Amino acid sequence: MSQPDSIDAVQKMLGEQGYVCGRALATVVFLSLRLGRPLFLEGEAGVGKTEIAKALAAGLGRRLIRLQCYEGLDASSAVYEWNFPAQMVAIRTAEAVGGSDRKGLQEELFSGDYLIRRPLLEAMEPDPAGPPVLLIDELDRTDEPFEAFLLEALSDFQVTIPEIGTIKAPEPPIVIVTSNRTREVHDALKRRCLYHWVDYPDFDRELEILHARAPEAAEALSREVVAFVQHLRTEDLFKKPGVAETIDWAKCLLALDVINLSPEVIGDTLGAVLKYQDDIQKLQGSEAKRILDQAKATLEPV
Repeated sequence: MSQPDSIDAVQKMLGEQGYVCGRALATVVFLSLRLGRPLFLEGEAGVGKTEIAKALAAGLGRRLIRLQCYEGLDASSAVYEWNFPAQMVAIRTAEAVGGSDRKGLQEELFSGDYLIRRPLLEAMEPDPAGPPVLLIDELDRTDEPFEAFLLEALSDFQVTIPEIGTIKAPEPPIVIVTSNRTREVHDALKRRCLYHWVDYPDFDRELEILHARAPEAAEALSREVVAFVQHLRTEDLFKKPGVAETIDWAKCLLALDVINLSPEVIGDTLGAVLKYQDDIQKLQGSEAKRILDQAKATLEPV
């Protein structure tokens, strides 16, 4: 599938995959595709940073390759490793049959047949469908040495395997890097990317997102859910709910055949929208009713 030729086409393509985005985000996605630059998305957890990579891959008909970052991630885990058990079997087999060509055996052991490809190496290899979408998710969870390595990989779109040599992507992958900003990512990496801060959506956009992701929800319930979550984000919480929690909560309410929100229903289902006990405790008793009353007061009659 060809790349979209305008910002409106990007919005339309993502919308067809159930991802609703504003023009600012669609613009930076369009520029990333047009210029072949990595896209760095920063924002709170649950606002849709990871989902845009999934929607983009689906919309373009490309393979999605995800590198989930974590503390202690190193280059070998992200690029490749050798299949040591298979290599040992090959060595024992060669010994058993009396193989004497040590150089040939070594070349065989360190060939592509025994190479386990990790996300960065997979993203550098040619794909019949076109360059894949490489999602480097939650980069802020890694440490600075991995950032420095990634800086080189994203600059030249190539990786080096000492036993084989340098592998360069025939066409650069579409790279999306996300961060929840648990720590600052180095400026050197950001400078190589186009940057966008993904914020919580306003009421109308979040309602549109909910319609796209949970279309079976009644209009009245959807409006109440979005209004309540919007007000909930203004409270002093350890972790404010993201759009993902809004969608999850609406689906939970649908499973319970809820028609309208009530303090009792909210109390029973808070675990779908809040993930910390301290936050849940704050909404016990009259607090849930207070926020619900405020939310309903802001809703205009449909």
